Amino acid sequence: MALSGSRIVVVTGASAGVGRATARRFAEEGDSVALIARGKERLEATTKEVEALGGRALALSLDVADPEALEAATERVEAELGPIDVWVNNAMVTVYAPVTRLAPDEFRRVTEVTYLGSVWGTMAALRRMVPRDRGTIVQVGSALAYRGIPLQAAYCGAKHGLEGFYDSLRTELLHEGSNVRITIVELPGLNTPQFSWGRTKMPREPQPVPPIFQPEVAADAIVWASRHPRRELYVGWPTVEAIVGNKIAPGLADRYLARTGYDSQQIDEPVPPDRPDNLFEPVPGDFAAHGRFDSRAKPRSVQLWLTKHRRWLFAGALAAGLGALVKD
Repeated sequence: MALSGSRIVVVTGASAGVGRATARRFAEEGDSVALIARGKERLEATTKEVEALGGRALALSLDVADPEALEAATERVEAELGPIDVWVNNAMVTVYAPVTRLAPDEFRRVTEVTYLGSVWGTMAALRRMVPRDRGTIVQVGSALAYRGIPLQAAYCGAKHGLEGFYDSLRTELLHEGSNVRITIVELPGLNTPQFSWGRTKMPREPQPVPPIFQPEVAADAIVWASRHPRRELYVGWPTVEAIVGNKIAPGLADRYLARTGYDSQQIDEPVPPDRPDNLFEPVPGDFAAHGRFDSRAKPRSVQLWLTKHRRWLFAGALAAGLGALVKD
């Protein structure tokens, strides 16, 4: 059973990047965390970090694209840790290449992990949460779920698809009067190992679209969203600008990205011919939460702080306005 006041949390893609930072953040709250990822070496390292921070950890090495393996892992989580309170879908892969240079197996793999991996995870969680009539599913989303960019069509398509999937599921849960909650956390460019091990067919090494944020910003948003009933949570001004701007002037965004989207996703460093990637197999080595862009990454988001405290800010503004009226 869970420790007093703690929760049972599942995080997919937990061995590096956003998933690893998120697992640590849940551990800081005393939660028990089931860590799902392919790389056993990094899972062991993440387990030690979670336990050092006061959480319990259960490492499960599997591929989220395998629904049977994911279902078996979910059974084990509930048997060893207890009923799942929070499920975080975070696992993803991508390929940096124009559509004309993508092979069918590459496109299929990105879709199976990034889209179907989240669908299978959600379904595994629902099979436990719906009968209990409680639980929260947090989908790690992206500004690219609303605004596709060049060189990442497979990834953008998967994130777009998840928005439609969750819209449908949300209406079904509302129809059934279910207390199971879904929230999506839409993220900006982050300093994670994704840009060191994602498959690329471009001449220069990939980078997140600037400005870049540290993965702890995303982790803070994900853990906060797991406790607060928000339909969606935007993280960072770039996310707000991309989503809102695309709604207002999508054609303008098309032309802007056509002009800037290639260079903004590459640094001035050639891709070595023997560069490994994690599309089909995990890359060896203890890649942690951070990528190679620490010197350029922001450790916090003013926009996130404002959106987390918007009720108090609104109440304060309302009180100030009423006070001014009284004085008049």
